[in-house]
Amino acid sequence: MNRLHAPLFEALVRHYETGPVSFHVPGHRFGQIDEEGQSIEKNWLSTIMKLDVTELSSTDDLHHPETFIAEAQKLAARCFGAEETYFLVGGSTSGNLALILGVCEPGDLIIVQRNVHKSVINGLRLAGARAVFLMPRIDDETGLATQPSLEDIEQALELYPEAKAVMLTNPNYYGMTTNLTSCAELVHRFNKLLLVDEAHGAHYGLHPSFPQSAIQAGADAAVQSTHKTLSALTMGAMLHVQGERIPRDSIREVLAAIQSSSPSFPIMASLDIARVMVDRYKSDWFQPGVATAQAFREWIEDADGALKVLRAGHKTEAYDKLDPLRIVLWDRTGTITGFELQKKLEGYGCWAEMADTRHVVLVWGSRTTDDDRFKLQDACAHIEQWIMSQPAKSGATKVSDGFYPGNGTPSQLKPVEFSRKKKEHHRIPLTDAEGCESAEMVIPYPPGIPVIYPGETLTNEMIGCISTLAATGAKFQGAVDNTMRTIAVYSR
Repeated sequence: MNRLHAPLFEALVRHYETGPVSFHVPGHRFGQIDEEGQSIEKNWLSTIMKLDVTELSSTDDLHHPETFIAEAQKLAARCFGAEETYFLVGGSTSGNLALILGVCEPGDLIIVQRNVHKSVINGLRLAGARAVFLMPRIDDETGLATQPSLEDIEQALELYPEAKAVMLTNPNYYGMTTNLTSCAELVHRFNKLLLVDEAHGAHYGLHPSFPQSAIQAGADAAVQSTHKTLSALTMGAMLHVQGERIPRDSIREVLAAIQSSSPSFPIMASLDIARVMVDRYKSDWFQPGVATAQAFREWIEDADGALKVLRAGHKTEAYDKLDPLRIVLWDRTGTITGFELQKKLEGYGCWAEMADTRHVVLVWGSRTTDDDRFKLQDACAHIEQWIMSQPAKSGATKVSDGFYPGNGTPSQLKPVEFSRKKKEHHRIPLTDAEGCESAEMVIPYPPGIPVIYPGETLTNEMIGCISTLAATGAKFQGAVDNTMRTIAVYSR
């Protein structure tokens, strides 16, 4: 098999093999940790530290790439079908921030779906931008939120001609995916930008069974967490852009401002290697994972027991396709919550990506083996036996769609102004907060989607949703009181 070129990774290896003497950062100097007693740190970290260098004439500079990083980014753009690709060492968070700050000046308006990652809300605050939030569609079977309808997006574009862009999240955390081709055509008909947070779809478009990627569908820019479903290190991500509408110079300028001036070379090298694996093996790279994920789904369906999964070929009014590498598992009897099911799986050595009040989400790797699948099936079989030994329940309820306030149409929604300006606030019991404006973001994590953001009015449905999540074991970011008995609100 022909050896494929990983320019950045190869440059780092060549540099180390010259036997360099380091008089530069980082302080570990190629992993020179005290070897006395062969410490755990030495055994685990020394190998990767050999590639952990700084900007040298032999390594290139992420903020002004001219050689190996520049070549690696060009190869990545070609692999993923973009005109230009930027390496990210701060995860998709840095890519989302860069898109919003690169596109929006203070006071500019952007159309955003309501169920976005907290990084999008933070980007709006940093930019001082305004947003019109479109409500997502809700899947009937699960109660999970997906993307706004095409009709709502079109109506918003007609009502707000000053909008700079439409920003969507696709897929959602559960792998529910909308084909964005029609959306891209619509947005471009209004001469606006389509920006996509595709954090969970780095593998999209790379196997016949996978959904189409946002770039393939015609989006102007897409952010992908390469570390989530490909073989990059954690925090390794990519920002792909194409077309004449996207302000590339502005985005490059913002990336240089928000990304570290001392970026991780191991993370960047892992992005290079993740691309090489796709280039070398093409769709075959994903076939083991696709096959074992399908085998697990069939095993659950054939068992016809308490545990249930979303079917990969399932299509609803809320989404077009389910990611084959994402398993959404739940107890149809309602005996245990998603959080409890996650804990039980951990007891058998199977660690899931996330849980909510009903579901557990399992992210299938591209190389997940039958041995991995058998271990999970064994765990599920034991959990099934335990569920059947419990008193009968009336069945599992849907996830509350109270996550996202109201069901307003675009004509009923008003632009929301974001600012970092501090306002007077105080804490009150959550049960007394209906009608108050929240002074903090309440973010169940994962998935990192705010239930409420600062300045948003608390409704009875939202309070009920927050209380239910807290009672069933959810962890929160943003909120000072993680029990969610109290919440910060702006003074009237």
